[in-house]
Amino acid sequence: MTTRHIAFDRLYNFRDLGGYAAADGRTVRWGRLYRSDSLGKLTPGGADHRRFLALGVRTVIDLRYPWEIERAGRVPEQPGLEYHNLSIEHRPYDQAAIDPDVDPWRHLADRYAEVAEDGVKEIRQALDLIAAADRPDGGPLVFHCASGKDRTGLIAALVLILLGVGEDDVLADFARTELATDRLLADYRAAHPDRDRIWPGYGRAPAAVMRHVLDDLGAAYGSVSGYATERLGVEPELVDALRAGLLE
Repeated sequence: MTTRHIAFDRLYNFRDLGGYAAADGRTVRWGRLYRSDSLGKLTPGGADHRRFLALGVRTVIDLRYPWEIERAGRVPEQPGLEYHNLSIEHRPYDQAAIDPDVDPWRHLADRYAEVAEDGVKEIRQALDLIAAADRPDGGPLVFHCASGKDRTGLIAALVLILLGVGEDDVLADFARTELATDRLLADYRAAHPDRDRIWPGYGRAPAAVMRHVLDDLGAAYGSVSGYATERLGVEPELVDALRAGLLE
């Protein structure tokens, strides 16, 4: 049986997006599209790096800000590995410092809405790369941010919905980050030992957040697909390319 969560020592949220059923009766192919937390945690030649190379990934989309990459590193360079930095978020915020008195899931959904509006150019570029990478002559692709939760979760949801995957599965996929929350929080505490107050929802990814996001896009554009068409300029040809490469 194919495993959705792929075990690494330092990557806590590396997942295969295969296996989800699409509306046309096909299924998302295993071993073609991955989502992850920061690949900057890979040490060249280390055990995790060897595990990563064994997956045969040909394309990496790094959704972080350039300053995050400068501070925390990027995926190690490797012959045949194509790397793209597409910073889809334009309004940085400190998630660990969110006011605990605000509605946490509504607050996060509002930040995702900002990304969906501000990052139109980069989101569209990411979709184009995913469609191109998954041609028969392409290879597996992984996209990631820092924790593999927020920016990564938004791209994953958009791709799955364009593939025709049902919303229940989209929500469940988003919420799988909850399995990594404890380790993400432990890493944050280790990196910031002097910070005594951390937002209680740090590293959390309940389905309620993505439910808000999908509902908001539906209210504004009629559907998530409507958002993709109207704001991202997604043509039927791009959807066809995504489905041809990623469904079986």
